[in-house]
Amino acid sequence: MKHETVEVNNSLGIAVKRYVNKHLSLLQLSGWAILFVVWYLVTNFNLINNHVLPTPQKTWHSFLEMKADDNLWGNILFSLRINFVGYAKCIVAAIVVGFAIGLSPKVRKMFSHQVNALRFVPITALMGIFIAISGLTIETKINFLAFGIWVYLVPVVVQRIDEVDTTHLQMMKTLGASFWQTVRYVTWRSVIARLSDDIRILVGISWTYIIVAELAGIQGGLGSLIFLGERQSNVGKVYAVIFIIIIIGIIQDALFRLIDRLLFKFKYQ
Repeated sequence: MKHETVEVNNSLGIAVKRYVNKHLSLLQLSGWAILFVVWYLVTNFNLINNHVLPTPQKTWHSFLEMKADDNLWGNILFSLRINFVGYAKCIVAAIVVGFAIGLSPKVRKMFSHQVNALRFVPITALMGIFIAISGLTIETKINFLAFGIWVYLVPVVVQRIDEVDTTHLQMMKTLGASFWQTVRYVTWRSVIARLSDDIRILVGISWTYIIVAELAGIQGGLGSLIFLGERQSNVGKVYAVIFIIIIIGIIQDALFRLIDRLLFKFKYQ
């Protein structure tokens, strides 16, 4: 009888969870639908000048036009390549430098202030310096993106190291663990589990730097399509590209969340 009661409670819990998820999804969709209706009304009834905000129909037509004439998919892949490679380089470099500063008091004293100061540098103004160093190449754009995110991510890595639970560190010390054993089994796991959320959030910022990089020397990418739309005075193309970036960002965010759940299941227990 007790076993049957547990099964009923579990079934009820699953049903409730499905019901909540279903209605949350409907609420999310309704929010997008409301925004679309408002957009349609204010543009089709000329409440906002169409040279400032195009109609949904014009934006869709511009999307089809880019698909047919401007190698849209190739430009999307170009931008995704810069995004993926640049972000990978950034993460590796930020973890190496961040752990060096966070774990070594001497290194922290020498370089922490300099790294923190880099956050105030106007990154977009440095694109010319990157071009002067290595020319107008894809590698230049990748490095520019990596550096732009790196200056934000390194202080976060150091902060995450400082936030490691001192109880766990003391326990490892009591058990006689070495410095590197403590780093491997406590510090590393704690920092990476928390850092995954920071990395996911910074993906949004990365698209700003990608567009800036692609506008410097039009060689392809979504930034070049924005530049093309502006030169043609086709605001529909500009908004179409913006919506494409938003969709890519939403997909990336969902993938990061999925990977986070797979790698750090303990965070969701």
